[in-house]
Amino acid sequence: MEDTIVLYPAPGRGHVNSTIEFGKLLLRHYNHHPAAAVTITVVITPLPFETSSPAVDTYLDSVSADHNASITFLRLPLLSPSTYSVGGDFATAIPALFYRLPLLQNPHLRGSLSDLSKSKRVKALVLDFFCNAAVRVADELGIPFYFYFTSCACDLAQFLHFPVTHGASVKGVVDSPVPVPGLPPVPSEDIPPAMADRSCEAYSDFIDTAHNMVRSAGLIVNSFELLEGKAIRAIAEGKCTPGRRPPPVYCVGPVVEEGKGRNCSRRHACLTWLDSQPKGSVVFLCFGSAGVFSRAQITEVAIGLERSGARFLWVVKNLAIGGGRPTTEDDEFDLGSILPSGFLHRTEGRGFLVKRWAPQVEVLNHESVGGFVTHCGWNSVLESLCAGVPMIGWPLYAEQRLNRHFMVEEMGVALELTESEGQIVKAEELEKQVVELMMMVSRSEKGKAVRERVVAVKAGAAVAMSDGGSSRVAVTKLVESFRQC
Repeated sequence: MEDTIVLYPAPGRGHVNSTIEFGKLLLRHYNHHPAAAVTITVVITPLPFETSSPAVDTYLDSVSADHNASITFLRLPLLSPSTYSVGGDFATAIPALFYRLPLLQNPHLRGSLSDLSKSKRVKALVLDFFCNAAVRVADELGIPFYFYFTSCACDLAQFLHFPVTHGASVKGVVDSPVPVPGLPPVPSEDIPPAMADRSCEAYSDFIDTAHNMVRSAGLIVNSFELLEGKAIRAIAEGKCTPGRRPPPVYCVGPVVEEGKGRNCSRRHACLTWLDSQPKGSVVFLCFGSAGVFSRAQITEVAIGLERSGARFLWVVKNLAIGGGRPTTEDDEFDLGSILPSGFLHRTEGRGFLVKRWAPQVEVLNHESVGGFVTHCGWNSVLESLCAGVPMIGWPLYAEQRLNRHFMVEEMGVALELTESEGQIVKAEELEKQVVELMMMVSRSEKGKAVRERVVAVKAGAAVAMSDGGSSRVAVTKLVESFRQC
């Protein structure tokens, strides 16, 4: 009977991709030790409002093709909409839904793992923090559980310290900065909305997850010591969990997706355009799978880019629909209809616009790209750092404001965009930060400092993942922990 490690990501694309890439990392380690062969089983949870996701399905198909039987998928059933109900706005409803789905799926997960254990030894269950409800199943079946944290170690430090923050206030997060052991205090407005208000449905889930993390067999983090040494030490030394002994912390990053793109047989047109641009001259703007803007915000971006004089590659999605929700991948739209009149003509030659999607990893690793305006999703941040590209942080949802705070104040790898009233980034602000980052003025001290830091981080990431590097050593220790289960 062979061993298997079960990975259980939350259903969001960023969570699924990062978790599976971590599974590939485990397989590469085991492949160096054939006597200790193992398979990876990935639990897939369908979203009730998304009967299919072409991007996710394509990615899963490619994983199946590349890894044959070494990575298999355990697909949970699609739940009827009548079985779940969450309230609140988009920012608070999504965390509540992501916590609710695994709870409702527990009976199916229990049955699937019981069946799986008849043919394989389930050595460990590795959970996304949104899948906290599955701890009950792990306890019932006697399976050791770990957490794989898909965001940064700084966020994890804040998350583990959240019960302390909760105990210090009777109303939730107050207006004053929120302390995080060993790290710069977090402005209250940068705390995710669902963690800031006790009336939010997911609030108690965050606290319960923090407690379960402490009693887990280990915390696996997609980061590395050179980038987040202070946060990692604060967690490992128990400063974030006073009165409770922390579990082992395994920093195994940077775990990033390989840059194959969606269709390996045909090179994307934007890469051909980049070939004709000077080295380091292009600023790349891309805001993730759910990053959409209003017409007013798109207008401000266009004006800011035009005024900056910088060369740019901009991935544009259709206008946001009600509540800021993203449109579907199949929605057709005309770029000229959502951009300022004459913008495409005036920026022809120094700007390139892509509808919906671009091969981000390949773009970031192109020598013509010298800056990245990002939504601060952690996968994108790591991809940029591995490519040595400095960033401008423009968070849009979830924990991205928290990421941006630590990217600027602790890691030193990004400049910060400041929103005006109504959460709009004005053209003047974008122009200012692009000019600073791309060092288009003689005194660009902040841009220079960020660039120098990112060069060091890129080198540190490569060392961490090399033989004897901190992340490679952490993977070895983690695998040994699995073997002892």
